[in-house]
Amino acid sequence: MKVFVINPGATSTKIAVFEESEQLARLTIEHPAQELVKFEKIIDQRKYRRELVLDGMKESGFELSDFDAICSRGGLLRHIPSGTYEVTERVIEDVMNPPYGEHASNLGVLIAKDIADMAGLRAYFSDPVSVDELQPLARISGFKEMERESFFHALNHKGMARRAAERLGRAYEELNLIVLHMGGGVSSAAHRKGRVVDMFNVKDDGAFSMDRAGSLPVNALINYCFSGRTKAEVKKTLGSEAGMYSYLGTKDFIEVEKRALAGDEECLLMFEAFVYQQIKDVGSMAAVLCMDVDAIVLTGGMANSKLLCERIKQYIGKIAPIIILPGEAEMQSLAEGTLRVLHGAEPSVY
Repeated sequence: MKVFVINPGATSTKIAVFEESEQLARLTIEHPAQELVKFEKIIDQRKYRRELVLDGMKESGFELSDFDAICSRGGLLRHIPSGTYEVTERVIEDVMNPPYGEHASNLGVLIAKDIADMAGLRAYFSDPVSVDELQPLARISGFKEMERESFFHALNHKGMARRAAERLGRAYEELNLIVLHMGGGVSSAAHRKGRVVDMFNVKDDGAFSMDRAGSLPVNALINYCFSGRTKAEVKKTLGSEAGMYSYLGTKDFIEVEKRALAGDEECLLMFEAFVYQQIKDVGSMAAVLCMDVDAIVLTGGMANSKLLCERIKQYIGKIAPIIILPGEAEMQSLAEGTLRVLHGAEPSVY
């Protein structure tokens, strides 16, 4: 079985071809800022990116007739359980009128559906960021008018959790795991027997990332919101100009680490603060699992840093064995989800 995989990001679209578990081709299509600025809304990039994806497919040596299915990254859809879903008209309606706002990943299901229709195939998506398996206690915020919602790097969390389970020689559904994803965004989650029962996501709470604020002091946040700034300005600042960037003026973690090692005291302080906030989140997730943790998984691009992983281990190594799986496995996870359906598993119903 051959699957064509599409994964749109803010400034690029990744594509790949899998034949069963073997990756036959992979390509990253860059989207220059001067091109993207032409589009008023992200959704308007649909045709532009679709044509580039089709060109990339041909450049990689494949035709539509080669595939058994098309799959893509999901976007900010309605809250749904983990699983692989067919792209239906209802999915398309929600992407065109997104319940949780615009994001480049929303384009994935649109492009996949367009290409699948051209080829007479079915289009699928797996584990979007809106996956929700929270236990009831985790939804309570502390103020009745607000509920904690589940947004996290579900695709990589689930994929890396399954790889960790393979290393342990057990099924993912048998284990209690904590997964800490450290990439462009960060998220930590408690995986109890195959379900993410609680999580921290930098979009709303938890540790800061390279450009997002995470949890903030409530009174200071209220004052900031009523300091003459518009809602849009506040959301932009806290969502893309906060975190490490607000302190050091860079969104490059490698640069921060290099400067810290070179003796830059401010960079060293922020490096340690980043570690400190991550381990606080992991500790909270361990408590959620009643300290019954089979392993802690460190993943995402930052997990390539031996120094970062070692500092985290010094804090939390006594909780459970630590498995380091650097980078991300989103493309393979998407393919694997679709292949499970192609081999007879029932797709989840959106």
